[in-house]
Amino acid sequence: MGYPDNVLAADERVVLHRHPHWKRLIGPVLVLLLTTALAAFGAAVVNTTGWDQTAKNIVMLVIGVIWLIVVGWLTVWPFMAWRTTHFVITDRRVMFRHGVMTRAGIDIPLARINSVEFRHGLSDRMLRTGTLIIESAAQDPLEFHDIPRVEHVHSLLYHEVFDTLGSEESPS
Repeated sequence: MGYPDNVLAADERVVLHRHPHWKRLIGPVLVLLLTTALAAFGAAVVNTTGWDQTAKNIVMLVIGVIWLIVVGWLTVWPFMAWRTTHFVITDRRVMFRHGVMTRAGIDIPLARINSVEFRHGLSDRMLRTGTLIIESAAQDPLEFHDIPRVEHVHSLLYHEVFDTLGSEESPS
């Protein structure tokens, strides 16, 4: 039993489960490629020098440690953050969970949602992503960035809200 199944009520049903759009991983992948190329170039330069083998080994170790720190911080960590961010719509609520070491989240009952909006610019439209804005009865509007296929999610959530409210308030 994986997430989000382990946080659902007995008869609750998942309608949609998404991670943020993959565009969040473009920067970390570019950092990985650039850092690896620079580390390989540095190792090749050190290897061609006439230094003592102990000095070469120490410099290679320093290059490796710097590579590991940069890749861990700017590549692995963002990937883990992307992987542990969940946007879930069930037949009862909207759930948003995020965080690697420390988890945080919010649940919005569908019955408390007043309006659902989306926003996306030209690049977001080309990548089929955007920001979903949910206004609930008790809070300021909440913005969820980089939701894949945001127009579809907007429509789906809108219909789920009106199905929850009942047919007397549903649009014709």
